[in-house]
Amino acid sequence: MSIRRLRSEDAQVLYEAVRESVESVSEWMSWCHPRYSFADSQAFAQSRDAEWDKGDHYSFAIVDAASKQFLGVVGLNHFNRLHKFANLGYWVRKSQTGRGVASLAARLAARFGVEELGLHRVEIVVAVGNLPSQRVAEKTRARREGILRQRLCIHEVMHDAVMFSLVAEDLKA
Repeated sequence: MSIRRLRSEDAQVLYEAVRESVESVSEWMSWCHPRYSFADSQAFAQSRDAEWDKGDHYSFAIVDAASKQFLGVVGLNHFNRLHKFANLGYWVRKSQTGRGVASLAARLAARFGVEELGLHRVEIVVAVGNLPSQRVAEKTRARREGILRQRLCIHEVMHDAVMFSLVAEDLKA
């Protein structure tokens, strides 16, 4: 498994992965919904270069090293440049969950943030009810810091969230 910069040419494989995963991903990610279309996928994939160039959002495709199959997306966004931290998000297509893909991809993206972008802290904010994503954060060896009250708005409903973090020292091991 590896990560690489998400490209506009990934629109089709992104669309297929999202459609496969709508049932499992949509509960926790507002962008993922039953009406998710190829146009949504295309717009997202085509916007990645501009977001990367502005330094606003670094999106990576998660791919199988041998087959090059598209497995999901991991990314860094919501930067606080003054305090040198950003948010880390991830999702993996339904047929590839439970294999450690998300935790490895998340760790690679966090390392990119520290080594290439000069971040000192990477935060993973997960809805309290999203136990699979919490397990991913734990497998990255992120530290659970506490519960943030009504921190996430998902499908227009407020949710408490668990804050996890990785700091530069955590990523050296």
